Amino acid sequence: MAYSSFSEFLTALERAGELRRIPFPVATELEITEMADREMKSPGGGKALLFEKPTVNGVVSSFPLAINTMGSRRRMAMALGLENVQQLADQMGLIMKAKPPTSLKSAWKLALQGLDLLNAKPKRVGSGPCKEVVHLFKEGEAAKSDATATLLDLPILKCWPNDGGRFITLPTVHTKDPDTGERNLGMYRMQVFDDRSTGMHWQVHKVGARHGKRYYERGERMPVAVTIGGDPAYAFAATAPLPDGLDEILFAGFIRKKPVPLVKCETNDLEVPADVDFVLEGYVQPGETRAEGPFGDHTGFYTPVDDYPVFHLTAITHRQDAVYPCTIVGIPPMEDFYMGTASVAIFLPVFQMNFPEIVDIALPAEGVFHNLVFVSIRKQYAWQAYKIMHGLWGMGQMMFSKYIVVVDADCDVHDTSAVLFRWMSNTDPQRDSTFIKSPCDALDHSQTVATMGTHMGFDATRKLPTEGYTREWPDLLAMPAEVKARVDALLQRPG
Repeated sequence: MAYSSFSEFLTALERAGELRRIPFPVATELEITEMADREMKSPGGGKALLFEKPTVNGVVSSFPLAINTMGSRRRMAMALGLENVQQLADQMGLIMKAKPPTSLKSAWKLALQGLDLLNAKPKRVGSGPCKEVVHLFKEGEAAKSDATATLLDLPILKCWPNDGGRFITLPTVHTKDPDTGERNLGMYRMQVFDDRSTGMHWQVHKVGARHGKRYYERGERMPVAVTIGGDPAYAFAATAPLPDGLDEILFAGFIRKKPVPLVKCETNDLEVPADVDFVLEGYVQPGETRAEGPFGDHTGFYTPVDDYPVFHLTAITHRQDAVYPCTIVGIPPMEDFYMGTASVAIFLPVFQMNFPEIVDIALPAEGVFHNLVFVSIRKQYAWQAYKIMHGLWGMGQMMFSKYIVVVDADCDVHDTSAVLFRWMSNTDPQRDSTFIKSPCDALDHSQTVATMGTHMGFDATRKLPTEGYTREWPDLLAMPAEVKARVDALLQRPG
């Protein structure tokens, strides 16, 4: 299902018993982070929190603040309008395997898939709820609107004590390639510098940075629009590991089973979803950078100060009843763990299309997304695990995976203890490991040189004679199913 507003999503969470309201004032400076961090680390991810009176410098904001709205398996599924994210993964698998129909039943299934894909195409509209209140800015002039508002009026968090300032943590950033016109939707944190400017933390590997480079080469200002809120499918699409060139807005429409309504911005030609809560319009000036950070990041450490482009605000538009959604990142598990887990499950069919031997993939919380990847495979031939390692390192954001551990198909990669058992028992460190040099996440503080480092892979599968293992590989301890059944029956006896 599609949500017509972020408030509608919150209503669904509340009806499901997944939302806790905080009716008293709580400071956006550190206090909300502490409350949210405790909630995120409670069993199952706790509840979503709606702060009805967040304060900025002691003053209650006009906008309520929501956090941890996707911080559990159930809420992540609800954010996508599903009972379980596996439903979307199954549909992705059907699309990947689509073949010409051979019966009326298969033709009907294919038609339904086509209908969902047809719904993915966005629909352009003249206006929308995101323009109920409009604040326009001009360089050197005061804001012009009925009720002047700037970035300083939003309940933007200062998350951790040593952060360089307040950060917008759940923005969906809209950019467009000046040559091809292809749009991109990404999520890059934004440090607030003053009432009308922020940092734009797109790393050199990101599509937003690639678009920016083309504008820099052309010597033109780069139009940028930032949306906050609306259907949570937008935020998920911005973080999804889509193949380069696939439109995140189309993917959001596919998730929603309903076209995304797009409306033109007030001060540039970019189009944004008409039903979001906030739109920040502006531009990035070619060559202009500013020191950004530190920031308490998803690695669990502060990332250092570095120079990033500056986003200049030209307009803020928003709903009358806008809610400000945000998140925090830090020592896992956090809300982003559930978002990442959903992404892996949904895009597993894409990995399997490239590597049919893959059974499952998991990114354990301790690996803070891509630092640690567990992969199970149906092993058929010698050294197959290394093919999988190198193949994954060559796929988009998987290039940042610091450690990849490959296990056999009968190992549940979502059971970290089971993987560690196989890893420790099935490997000879010298024989079964490999090192490569590759680009690294700019947020990784452990690398000797920024954005470049070593990745390591481990083959924890059973070894074949052709892999240099000359003895017979031992069997894993397992009780026969019939014995288990007999014992189950015995335990059911009275007395």
